[in-house]
Amino acid sequence: MQKKPGSRPKGNPSHKPKFGTHKAQTQSLQAGAAKDGQESSTRQYTVKEPTELLPFLLEKLSSLGRNAVKAILARGQVAVNGKAVTAYNHPLQPEMIVTINKDKVVEDIPLAGMTILHEDHDVIVIQKDAGLLSIATDTQENQITAYRQLTAHVRNHDPKARIFVVHRLDRDTSGVMMFAKNEQAQQHLQNTWQESVKERTYVALVEGMVRKPEGTISSWLKEHAKSLKMFSTPYPNDGQHAVTHYKTLQANKSFSLLEVNLETGRKNQIRVHMQDIGHPVAGDKKYGSKSKEINRLGLHARVLAFVHPTTGQLMRFETHIPKVFLNPFKEPGVKK
Repeated sequence: MQKKPGSRPKGNPSHKPKFGTHKAQTQSLQAGAAKDGQESSTRQYTVKEPTELLPFLLEKLSSLGRNAVKAILARGQVAVNGKAVTAYNHPLQPEMIVTINKDKVVEDIPLAGMTILHEDHDVIVIQKDAGLLSIATDTQENQITAYRQLTAHVRNHDPKARIFVVHRLDRDTSGVMMFAKNEQAQQHLQNTWQESVKERTYVALVEGMVRKPEGTISSWLKEHAKSLKMFSTPYPNDGQHAVTHYKTLQANKSFSLLEVNLETGRKNQIRVHMQDIGHPVAGDKKYGSKSKEINRLGLHARVLAFVHPTTGQLMRFETHIPKVFLNPFKEPGVKK
């Protein structure tokens, strides 16, 4: 199969994606488009004036009988603006696009707790909500995960398709993360992670006022054998080296909002390092937080930039700071 280049969306080169933008429906409608000079299996029409769907189809498919057109509708072979429609009296307005497919239109599966930001033949980039597992562990086999949902999403279009894990976000961390759609892309990204990933920027809401406006935290991280909790060991070269850079964006006596850049990507790295400097991430009971100000973990993966494993193009995805992270800095009386 010929690989499409991993295209950066049009517009601002930094690409601030609109949540909910989803290309898969368009791709599904074009799946039967002409290959090697063969006739396209889809027809598209632009609505010129208000009408209903069945009369519109009867006019466009005048060579077919009324019952044949009704059968096409009933089989889900007609889409309006990318969504399959079967109702005869579905209202049409000017500029709507009606697509008729020789095959049944494949609708995308609804996704819970996540939004697809970008998808091509090699990678799929999502924004994950707090509370959604990236991938199940042995004790969480039956839970809804980003991995399981994306597997169902790609298999909806190709039963043999697979999803491959590249990196993870903690369950209670929201933000941008990436999966591969083939083993070659996964291996390339994992083997060249330090070179391929150009930026991983988080925002962290932490307890207390961080006195030093910016700084770097460096330590060796280990995992406790029983509690599985990560911690900084006092012994050099004992564990995995972890380096975290931070800069204060806002602060008051109770909280600080930090921009955090990872030089290394260790398990729970930011959470451990914030505890190390006496400012645990808000809502992070596991690593010393006492606050319940935002009713979630105050950690969000805001930016992910990486070199596409096939095209070599720089891909950059930036999301908004969660509004709830800004609530502690609003003036009293201001509605949250």
